[in-house]
Amino acid sequence: FSPKIKFTIAYKYNDGGRKEAGFRGTAGDCVTRAIAIATRIPYKKVYKMIDEYGQKEYRTKGRKKGRSAARTGVYKRTSKRILKKLGWDWKPTMFIGSGCKVHLKSKELPKGRLIVSVSKHLTTVLNGVLNDTHDCSRNGTRCVYGYWYRKC
Repeated sequence: FSPKIKFTIAYKYNDGGRKEAGFRGTAGDCVTRAIAIATRIPYKKVYKMIDEYGQKEYRTKGRKKGRSAARTGVYKRTSKRILKKLGWDWKPTMFIGSGCKVHLKSKELPKGRLIVSVSKHLTTVLNGVLNDTHDCSRNGTRCVYGYWYRKC
């Protein structure tokens, strides 16, 4: 008897330079970390950039949680603006009614530097290796909504 081998994704702990920048404790900063890791921009600089974009957001009744903030969370619209400005392109992998076609597995994602969108989280995959503060792949079952990539 030999157990089935699951081919998922290699994982490497990476906080994006958060600790090195002097930040402590836990935070809901996945967008900040993912951008810092993928773009190689220092964590503190990304943190400041996100907070500046958050200050430009309009406050509406529909947004009960306030504005985007590097520490507590970033609205998709704001992360999209930031990544577009940094020269990254979006590749959707899931459409309405299509079901999940791409999972957080190295075999199902292209090589290169990717910022991957999964449910309520943004993470980074560098040449098939998941870089984050935890393995969020759910053993290769986590559905990928799409990913940001940079054309060479």
